Amino acid sequence: MRSLAVVLCLVAITGGTMVAQTVGGGVSVAQDVDVQRYMGLWYAIAHIPTTFERRCVSGTTAQYTLLENGQIEVINSCCKEDGTWQQVRGRAWIPDPDEPAKLKVSFVRFLRWWLFPGDYWILAVGEDYEYALVGHPELSYGWILSRTPTLEPHVLSGIVCLLETQGYSFDAFELIPPGDCRRSASR
Repeated sequence: MRSLAVVLCLVAITGGTMVAQTVGGGVSVAQDVDVQRYMGLWYAIAHIPTTFERRCVSGTTAQYTLLENGQIEVINSCCKEDGTWQQVRGRAWIPDPDEPAKLKVSFVRFLRWWLFPGDYWILAVGEDYEYALVGHPELSYGWILSRTPTLEPHVLSGIVCLLETQGYSFDAFELIPPGDCRRSASR
């Protein structure tokens, strides 16, 4: 039954494909993720807010840069209610090269170590990496990401459908208004 629901969601998203494999009957991850293509700027369209994001009101982005050592530099940014820019830097890595859709990410650095990593699973990507669905094996958090500040309504509906086949409730997500704010010295 779940396979039929996933197919119907994929049909709802025209112009792109999302291919996932089931992991232990629970959350699924995207197959054959090309890490190089995933790099770059992503706009958060909707999310289950993390501690960092709870102070954000618009313009949430994530910038991913592949480093020479194979790790990924992560820069998350957003606008706060007072119009100032907030930013946090972190590091992501792929513990198992055979599962590039399952990353670990940390925003806590002590000396040269990144501590308290969390799971960052790429659940689905568009055919041209124009959008992505990111989640957590326990559904603790999630993001709908896009290469552009907004998504076409039919694309967003298809992603929401797929999100719900993963066990998420879209009611737990908050839509994020696009926007920019004045970049201040608080960066």
